[in-house]
Amino acid sequence: MDALLQAIEQRREALVSFCRDLVRVPTVNPPGAHYRECAELLGNRLQRLGFETLYLRAEGAPGDSDRWPRINLIARREGARPGPCVHFNGHLDVVPAGEGWSIDPWAGELRDGKLYGRGSCDMKGGIAAAVIAVEALLEVWPDFSGAIEISGTADEESGGFGGVAWLAGRGFFSKPRVDHVIIPEPLDVDRVCIGHRGLWWAEVETFGRIAHGSMPFLGDCAIRHMAAFLERLETELMPRLAARRTAMPVVPEEARASTLNLIAIHGGQPEGHGGLPSSCVADSCRLIVDRRYLIEEEPAAVEREIRDILERLARERPGFAYRIRELQAVEPVLADPGQPVPRAVAAALRRVLGRDPAFVCSPGTYDQKHIRRIGRLEDCVAYGPGILDLAHQPDEFVGVEDMVTAAKVMALAAMRLLGGPPDRADPRLTG
Repeated sequence: MDALLQAIEQRREALVSFCRDLVRVPTVNPPGAHYRECAELLGNRLQRLGFETLYLRAEGAPGDSDRWPRINLIARREGARPGPCVHFNGHLDVVPAGEGWSIDPWAGELRDGKLYGRGSCDMKGGIAAAVIAVEALLEVWPDFSGAIEISGTADEESGGFGGVAWLAGRGFFSKPRVDHVIIPEPLDVDRVCIGHRGLWWAEVETFGRIAHGSMPFLGDCAIRHMAAFLERLETELMPRLAARRTAMPVVPEEARASTLNLIAIHGGQPEGHGGLPSSCVADSCRLIVDRRYLIEEEPAAVEREIRDILERLARERPGFAYRIRELQAVEPVLADPGQPVPRAVAAALRRVLGRDPAFVCSPGTYDQKHIRRIGRLEDCVAYGPGILDLAHQPDEFVGVEDMVTAAKVMALAAMRLLGGPPDRADPRLTG
């Protein structure tokens, strides 16, 4: 095991270089750009290590098209003998860079031990760390038992339906093919993530009647009806949600409450033509809501709270009419920390950092939801380098030292899960 840790230290520059190469491919989602280029960058490196690679397009998945194909990579290397399969899964897509950057978001610039760029933290630093972990493991234990898989998947930032969900539906995240999964999402290198809050997205549309904008009294403004709904959310529902708390170890502390976010709103005349809109009363207004809920809450009640407000408005407000459409729903996940993967990662953390890890839950969902719900595979955690609060922010970065630490932890955990020799001289690895 000392040789394994040393092999990772010797790859420090290679780790930085590979992460930089990944960051420089702008896999922005939406729309889902450059998936093939990034998948092949990862796949070519793994082929040189003896992995067999599959490039799979998620045809028919949301967002997939000939212009924006959802390309996924599955790479697998068989061991010298039969045994379990350890799978490292990372999503290739990143959110748009947005405004407010002080450096080029696509340069992969290294400053003061930090590698900057969109996706460096979420989660190309984790992918690079997993690859280096496997490279080092193969160097010191080339005749390992079982199999190792690494995947680079699409669309996690928009729900994962063109990535892990599509693959899981085809058996790529189920036994007997795969036994253990580690997702190197950025949740800090001293924490093991065993689950997440629930998610419910919906589109709410209010209706009105079109009329000339100079005579709004002849029409009925859908935007004003939506404003009434928003006011009820602000004064009634949001305070109730803020008062609810979960026993799940969700981080940060503020996310241990239920939350409601308003993702987007569109009302009135269509945009995008470059000119001014026509003078009309808005006959439609659409709002997308993002509700994150707790394991103590009933999924059906989450939707019912929204519908109750809309129904009361329909009774109390003249002309109020609405439509509501569910966009996606994911129940909360809480894995058993006594399963093999949480135990292996925790033991590796004790060896590398010399202290017990914290078991936490994520405020947002990630692809574990599809592995558990569709693949029916329970033994899965998120563990990787990076600070969660930096995800999707301007000047996003990942620390080089964190990537090295995470690579060491993932390599030790994989060795243990594959049945490698225990370090009997170190009781910290027996937990």
